[in-house]
Amino acid sequence: MTKAEALCIRGVLFDLDGTLADTAPDMVEALNISLESRGHPRVPFDQIRASASHGSIAMIKAALPLIDEQGVPELQQLLFDNYERINGDDCNLFQGLDRLLDTLSQLSIPYGVVTNKPARFSRPLLNRLGLTAKMPTVISGDTTLHAKPHTAPMRLAAQQMNVLPEHILYLGDAERDLVAAKAANMISGLALWGYISHDDDISSWPADLSFETGDHLADFFSVIQPR
Repeated sequence: MTKAEALCIRGVLFDLDGTLADTAPDMVEALNISLESRGHPRVPFDQIRASASHGSIAMIKAALPLIDEQGVPELQQLLFDNYERINGDDCNLFQGLDRLLDTLSQLSIPYGVVTNKPARFSRPLLNRLGLTAKMPTVISGDTTLHAKPHTAPMRLAAQQMNVLPEHILYLGDAERDLVAAKAANMISGLALWGYISHDDDISSWPADLSFETGDHLADFFSVIQPR
């Protein structure tokens, strides 16, 4: 991405899990606590990490591929309960993103979150990270009637930031993030540091831009002069 392209960016939105914050350690631990409570063995972190962006059911099925569908709701509720208890205990922003957020603030570029994570988890986590007061918009999976890849949460975030969608960079680590961004007429950015599986065909995803690390993204924005 060139400096000229960046000057068109007047707002930045992030997916939460696997893009802005490394939530997988807490999510996998909550899953393992739930599995152990029902007599299942713990699963290795690396086996589940890539599924952390895809929600609780995806994580459960990654851990127990042969699970009876009737057993999923109970285990899902256990996961929710345990995750609510430890949410944020072992979670940090990805490397480089602290610097990026500081740079965006210096440039008077507003930023926020659009996530499919329910508000009961996203809001407390962002509070623990000290970010809620700095964001003009936080759209959770249950804020609107539809979650990503629908455009409803994307458009609401743009309205709350008071920035036209075409001037917003949306960063995510899943195909649905990029599909939602493109459908909402935003600039789609792929966070390659996120929860991406070896089986994911990222070359087919509709990414306008891609960034290897949060540091690369922070370095790019650091060349823009404050307004």
